[in-house]
Amino acid sequence: MARKFFVGGNWKCNGTTEEVKKIVTMLNDAEVPSEDVVEVVVSPPFVFLPVVKSLLRPDFQVAAQNCWVRKVGAFTGEISAEMLLNLGIPWVILGHSERRSLLNESNEFVGDKVAYALSLGLKVIACIGETLQQRESGSTMAVVAAQTKAIADKVTNWANVVLAYEPVWAIGTGKVATPAQAQDVHRQLRKWVHDNVGAEVADSTRIIYGGSVNGSNCKELAEQPDVDGFLVGGASLKPEFIDIIKSATVKKINC
Repeated sequence: MARKFFVGGNWKCNGTTEEVKKIVTMLNDAEVPSEDVVEVVVSPPFVFLPVVKSLLRPDFQVAAQNCWVRKVGAFTGEISAEMLLNLGIPWVILGHSERRSLLNESNEFVGDKVAYALSLGLKVIACIGETLQQRESGSTMAVVAAQTKAIADKVTNWANVVLAYEPVWAIGTGKVATPAQAQDVHRQLRKWVHDNVGAEVADSTRIIYGGSVNGSNCKELAEQPDVDGFLVGGASLKPEFIDIIKSATVKKINC
C-alpha cells in the first residue's frame, strides 16, 4: 500500500502573534506538492491555534501539541480534546519526549491519552523514541516497542494514527540519525506492528521520523522505504520547512 507522505511542524513553545502570522504567510506563499502527494500539519502553541487555523491555506491542517486524558472538568491548566474539536482542530501531538521526560508522562498515560483523543474523532501523531543511554545500551527496540505496546493495548482502529519515531538524543541537538539508522528502527517498528497488531495496520500506518530534520538532510531520509515523512521541530519555523515538504516528491519518484 502506498502511504501518503506526512510532514508535521511542531512549533513547540515559540512565537508571538506577529511572528506566527509571518510563518503562516511564508507557508501560504510557498509552492509545494499537492495534497495527493503530501499531507502537511502544523502545530502552533495552544494560544495561537485559532489565528493559525483562520489564516492558514486550506490544503494544510492544524494540530495541537497536547490534550488532556479525559473529558472536561477540574483540571487547571489543561486543554481537553473536546475543546480542540470545538475549535475545529483535527490533529493532536501526544507523547512527545519533552512531555515524557519533563512532565513524567508514562507509556500507559500516553496510551490512555491517545485512546481518548481517537475516541472523540481527533487524529493523533503519537511520539515514541529512545534516549542516548538507551541506544548505547542496545535497548532502542525494547524501548520503542514498549511505548508502542502501551498505545496498541488501548487502540483498536489505527486509521487516524501516525507514529512519530523521534530518538531523544537527536531532538534539538543538531545530531540526526543516519538514514540507515532511521530506516532500521522504522523497519523493526513496522515488523513489531505487523506481528503484534496486524499486517494491514503495519502496511498502512505511517511511521515518520523526527530529530533535527532540516532542508539539507530531508531528501536522503525521505528515500528510505519505511520513512513515511517527518515531524519537524526548529526547522518548521524557518523557510527550509518548505524544502522539507518538497522532499515528499522523492518518495513519489521512487514509488
